[in-house]
Formats: sequence, structure tokens, C-alpha cells
Amino acid sequence: MSSTEAQRAIDLAYRALGQRERTVAELRTYLERKRVEPAAIERAVGELGEAGLLDDARFARAFAEDKRTLERWGTERIARDLRRRGVEPALIEQAVATRERDDELASAVALLAERVPAPPTDDRSRQRAWQMLVRRGYDPELAYDAVRAHQRSDAA
Repeated sequence: MSSTEAQRAIDLAYRALGQRERTVAELRTYLERKRVEPAAIERAVGELGEAGLLDDARFARAFAEDKRTLERWGTERIARDLRRRGVEPALIEQAVATRERDDELASAVALLAERVPAPPTDDRSRQRAWQMLVRRGYDPELAYDAVRAHQRSDAA
């Protein structure tokens, strides 16, 4: 590996991280697509990791919090997306374990109130509301509880 190849890898890595935060696996894939030599990739990943610019644990925590807050994703969908991005299972578990069931239920009910203002009154509309929550990554049992809570909130 030449020093110019190593410098090119580091420059590309900094540029990639300047666009958005990435996981180690995403950065490796990015550099591979740019036809960077494997040794240069490892050097760039190591250097950025030591500098604190590449941290999968931090990425997973921030990603989970953003998706929960901004897009109201459920735990299962967050975990699935983090796996797809190459985050280690232990780090995923740490990132998604910070949410209590009651908080997740409240988020699901708030999402229903936003997306389904009139609580479902028949089986078909309850099924559609439940499916929407499951697609968003909420546990099926929690989604069922959320639909029921949404109905009770309107009745009260």
C-alpha cells in the first residue's frame, strides 16, 4: 500500500463522514466502492476510530433516538435497520434497550392519534391501525394494546 493510497482512503473517509454519520461497515462499503485497497481501508477506519469520528455505539444510540422521536419507529424496526447497516448485535441491543414498554406504548398511541384521529370502531379499521403500527416496527402485542388504548382515550 502506497502512502498516497492511504491518504486517498483517509480523505475519502473524512469526506464521507462529512456528508453524514456512518457505521464502520457503511464506511468500509463506501471505500470499497471507490476502489480503495483493503489495507488502506483498514488504516482509514482505524484512524477515524481513534479520532472518535467513527463509533458504532454512538451511531446506534443517536439513530435509535432520532427514529423514535422524529419518525416514531418501534424498537423492532430500529433494530432491523441497524442490523442492515452492519452494527453489531450487542450494540443494537444496548441502543434499543433504553426504552421502557410504557414509553413505547405512549409513542404508539400518539402515532395513532396523529395518523388515525378517529379511533377505529370496527374490526377492519382496528386491523388497519394495528398493521400500520407493526409496519412501523412496534411489537404486535404492543400494537394491539395501543389500538385498544387509542379507542379508550376517545371513549373517555
